[in-house]
Amino acid sequence: MASSKTITVEVDDVSYTDDVEPRLLLVQYLRERLGKTGTLIGCDTTNCGACTVHLDGVSVKSCTMFAVQADGHRVTTIEGMATNGKLAPLQVAFHQCHALQCGFCTPGMIMQSASLLKENPHPSEEEIRDGLEGNLCRCTGYQNIVAAVKSVADGVEYGGSGVSASIDSASDETETAGVS
Repeated sequence: MASSKTITVEVDDVSYTDDVEPRLLLVQYLRERLGKTGTLIGCDTTNCGACTVHLDGVSVKSCTMFAVQADGHRVTTIEGMATNGKLAPLQVAFHQCHALQCGFCTPGMIMQSASLLKENPHPSEEEIRDGLEGNLCRCTGYQNIVAAVKSVADGVEYGGSGVSASIDSASDETETAGVS
């Protein structure tokens, strides 16, 4: 058995210090130690993207990254996308655009979409499809996922009634995308 290593990592704006085995995957640390079960284990080979999180604001697949590699870094999970109990615009758009069926890919899709919108706040449909290439969905056929991302990029905000209203154009684009 490998000796443990002490890591300190900020996850969803909370700092954690833990002793972990060097071979513990980040996805396992997030789910089993921290209870961040929205980060899903899909393929363990980086093919499906269900485990996508942000490391210092950049999308990474947590199934092939060790927890020790996150030492000293900031991780954002799907649970960290919401602020003050309010879903991020991407989370709302996925719901309103019916961009999910079984929901297994949804956390990873949202995390990757947030990174895409951070890098390119106004992507075309083709750029959205290219940006989501490493995330697989076996249910929706992607059209509604692309529509959800495009709606956020286009500044559509969904209210409680399901009726859309325009997002204030003065708002910060990275905040609009739900990116931290």
